[in-house]
Amino acid sequence: MAACEKDPALIDEKTSNTILKPVVRTDEKALVQRSLGGDRAAQYLLYKRYVGAMFHTIVRMVGNRQDAEDVTQEVFVKVFRQLASFRGEATLGAWIKRIAINAALNFLRKKKQLQFEEINERLPLADEAGINETDWANKIHGIHEAVKKLPDGCRLVFNLYMLEGYKHKEVAKMLGITESTSKTQYRRAKRLIKEIVLGINK
Repeated sequence: MAACEKDPALIDEKTSNTILKPVVRTDEKALVQRSLGGDRAAQYLLYKRYVGAMFHTIVRMVGNRQDAEDVTQEVFVKVFRQLASFRGEATLGAWIKRIAINAALNFLRKKKQLQFEEINERLPLADEAGINETDWANKIHGIHEAVKKLPDGCRLVFNLYMLEGYKHKEVAKMLGITESTSKTQYRRAKRLIKEIVLGINK
């Protein structure tokens, strides 16, 4: 790890309680600068501030916790190695999230799991009457198990669009698909989630 001699995650709790005190109120820019300067307290705070959110993003994409833990560790190795390239054009969290998403996608490509089933777009995918994006956002916490059961392509599009807030144009660029395919996969994901949830409740 270029910016620190030791993975911040390995700092013991007693040490962390001591070294965190001077930087708890540190703003983002100062936190980055102190991390680049080798300040282990700042490095640890940066890691702890973002590791949870990045892990949850990654586990939703790769599908299981063990792989997600491995990818998350790789992400923060990259974060500290590339921290000098952070220019502040986006928030630090958004910058790290893009690294996390790219790492998860690369992992899936290596595992040959990044595939999208062809769908006949002339056929109706679901009766979506009465369903809007707000309803889905409000109910998402209750359907995590259904999301996990989606085919990889549908799950990725659903997570990136619904949970991470990317537009279909952005999702398409990240996944190397067309915007139309992104929209179709998203609609299919919603249909499958409905079917899974209804099946569970029968």
